[in-house]
Amino acid sequence: MEITMALERYERHVPFFTGEVRAPPGITLRPLEIGETVMKRDGMDRHHRMLAGLEFDVCEMALGSYVLAASRDVDLPMVGIPVFPRRYFSMSQIYVNARAGITAPADLVGRNVGINAFQVTLSVLAKGDLARDYGVPWQRINWHCMRPEQLPLVFPDGVSVQRIPDGADMGEMLAAGALDAMISPQRSARTTAALASAGDWVRPLFADPRAEDTRYFQKHGFFPVMHLLVLRRDVAERVPELMPALITMWDQAKQLAWQYYEDPAYSLLAWTSNTYQAQREVMGADPWPSGVAANRSSLAQFLDYCDDQGLMDRPLQVDDLFHESVRGT
Repeated sequence: MEITMALERYERHVPFFTGEVRAPPGITLRPLEIGETVMKRDGMDRHHRMLAGLEFDVCEMALGSYVLAASRDVDLPMVGIPVFPRRYFSMSQIYVNARAGITAPADLVGRNVGINAFQVTLSVLAKGDLARDYGVPWQRINWHCMRPEQLPLVFPDGVSVQRIPDGADMGEMLAAGALDAMISPQRSARTTAALASAGDWVRPLFADPRAEDTRYFQKHGFFPVMHLLVLRRDVAERVPELMPALITMWDQAKQLAWQYYEDPAYSLLAWTSNTYQAQREVMGADPWPSGVAANRSSLAQFLDYCDDQGLMDRPLQVDDLFHESVRGT
């Protein structure tokens, strides 16, 4: 049986593409390199293609859109697997126009802030973190979305949300002062070029973003989840052994990826090995754990944020996100 697996080509996924991790006997795994907003070898629009057409058997999926979909459909035709291939700290992804006079999170109130979309996972996390950790009511920020929502959405009453004009780029708008701030880890070539050319006119919200991330990790004890793996429900029912096997395979691939960094010549970046060691000192040997138990705090917090932001049609608990066979992991 051939199983298609749509992934971004992160270093922790390279072993899937090289065949260094193997599926259970009788299953042939066909990894597809599919980007979300950027064209990759096998295409793009990974999340939409899975949500709209169940195009893949296994898919790396945005947590925000998956939560919204699961809250709307008790018989959602896909199930979650507690493997989390993308994580971010939110505050180090906030950039401001230096002329806007924004020096602290509280200064974002009443400002025009660009995001990819309201339900994008990092947007959800950043809005929630601003409210919880900094006392900044996300409802009092004017949100400008770069892309249409992945799933149809009615925005909460009294919240200002609008689309950035077609053909515009929020990085260029930030550099020009049309936006006061931007929250985005996914940057188009236009955004990257605009931020580079802006020089000192665009800067991170926090003078030392790494220190802010470290503070977050030490306070909350986790590196926040952004993506998870999902599996078509019909495939899960036909091949139940695939669900625990996916956890095992991803963990094997992750261990191989960690080994890459033991070689100081692995990366094009000159100080990769120094950064790798510094991260281990702060975050421990593995801030990327699989399984429900090790990620329950991060996931529960995210569900609270989704509820607060009007992104759940019915209440969900952490276990509701995953197939019953892997809830005990």
